[in-house]
Amino acid sequence: MNTPNLAGIGMTSQRTRERMIASLLEKGIKNWAVLDVMRTTPRHIFLDEALSHRAYEDTSLPIGYSQTISQPFVVARMTEAVLGNRSPEQGKLPRVLEIGTGCGYQTAVIAQLAERVWTVERIQPLLEKARRNLSLLSVRNVRSKHDDGSLGWPEHGPFDAIIAAAAPQQVPPDLLSQLADGGRLVIPVGSERGGQELLLIVREGENFHRQVLEAVNFVPLYLGQVQY
Repeated sequence: MNTPNLAGIGMTSQRTRERMIASLLEKGIKNWAVLDVMRTTPRHIFLDEALSHRAYEDTSLPIGYSQTISQPFVVARMTEAVLGNRSPEQGKLPRVLEIGTGCGYQTAVIAQLAERVWTVERIQPLLEKARRNLSLLSVRNVRSKHDDGSLGWPEHGPFDAIIAAAAPQQVPPDLLSQLADGGRLVIPVGSERGGQELLLIVREGENFHRQVLEAVNFVPLYLGQVQY
């Protein structure tokens, strides 16, 4: 596991973090590798100082540019879903694609459970913030770029797992085509008004098996890039 370097980073109380983990357990998260990573990943550094005291509440919080950091339960649920029944003996996920880097929190979590992570963000200032946060934690197995996330990152596919942190109206075909045989895609789909569902899509050859995991509320997946 790629453990973040926490030297010199202000730590919140262990009691606060344990309350978050207890909440995740109560809501059904069972994968202890995921729970251990979320216990040790300092969520507060991904937030502006004014909100850092709320970092370990199980809620989404604003990170600027009309975007949010996902609530811990959603991060844990998505991470657990892409891992599936993978045992510790099987090792880390070899290749993971993330759509919607945001401030880098989900990136930091999955990077500790994967050998390599490629992440795409359409909002340039957020990507720069995420890069600073990941550098602060000495996360070195992540490659990032500023681009339209719906296109994926085809030159580095196929991917064993894909996580999307924004909701398209329909699953982008480019993401399906970049999923490896046996790979798992976790993505929210739907509209803010019409409701969204978190889907798990597993590829078997040319067949894609879909399972609804949760009702969710994500920011929309927009096309194109934003410089600001």
